[in-house]
Amino acid sequence: MSAQTRISQKKVDNIKNQDAKKEELVVRKNNHLREKSHSSHLQSSSPSSANAQVGLNSIVRKSQTRVRKTIEGKPEFVMSFIETQNVLRKLAKDKNTLVVLHVDLVGSTKLAMRLPLDRLTMIIQAFNQEMSIIVKTFGGYILKYVGDAVLAFFVVSGDNKSEAKATCINAVNCAKYMIRVAHEAINPILNQYDCPEMNLRIGIDIGENAIIQSGWDIHPNIRNRRKNNNNMNDIINHSKKQHQQERLLVKKPVYDILSYTISIAVKMTALARPNHIAIGDPMYSVLNYKQRSTFQPLNLSPDIWSYVCRNSERKSYSVYTDV
Repeated sequence: MSAQTRISQKKVDNIKNQDAKKEELVVRKNNHLREKSHSSHLQSSSPSSANAQVGLNSIVRKSQTRVRKTIEGKPEFVMSFIETQNVLRKLAKDKNTLVVLHVDLVGSTKLAMRLPLDRLTMIIQAFNQEMSIIVKTFGGYILKYVGDAVLAFFVVSGDNKSEAKATCINAVNCAKYMIRVAHEAINPILNQYDCPEMNLRIGIDIGENAIIQSGWDIHPNIRNRRKNNNNMNDIINHSKKQHQQERLLVKKPVYDILSYTISIAVKMTALARPNHIAIGDPMYSVLNYKQRSTFQPLNLSPDIWSYVCRNSERKSYSVYTDV
């Protein structure tokens, strides 16, 4: 190889190295901007942010309008699980990292003893309605309603730590808005109608989840029924009738989430003080130092809490609560 060829090859290598460094800087910059935007979103949930306060004021006004109509027996909100089921169907073939959020209405048993059933139903409906809307606002999905609790999840897109961190911060933002909306939007309306105030407990954690089929959703196929209705009188043979009836039904799988994460998140919720958040050790580990500083460990007796981290028989499952 001539000296001139070696020099040319060296220039090419230098250019490639420079391009690689530039690409790495761009990736780092984008990741930094993404984390910064989520961090600022988390900080903006405090009253000190003027922009966040304007956004919260709008959320509060809309929430109050909906809650008032619900308490008056004219609810507007109808929750659909179609979007949730579509997401779970796409995730069903693989194990998925999800952030699970469980929000519980404090003292619902006492409410059931004190209030007429119709009034209790309206309060639970208002609770489910407003919590669901906040989850959707933050890009989450409602998995199910469990009596006086709402179980939701957020999908971690990608396997890198920055995406997991961003999703965890987003879920914490969602939880903080839930508490503020309950305090600043829902309770003032409940007070106007002589209803007890609403207090929440929230548990959040991150982990690996399995999407399972829990059953079938079978409902009439309206399109085929209309199309074939005129021909029903012409069908005499019983087997043909049976075949026709089968064609009039739509059968779709129903999906659910099974995981240690869900079980722990639900159990952690009971450890949180009213209007506070509890997070698990896996989620705490994802957060950076600044974010961790807003949480403190709960000193729990083994008689109360004896769970261990998944795939570990030694490390106890630590729980943290917001300061």
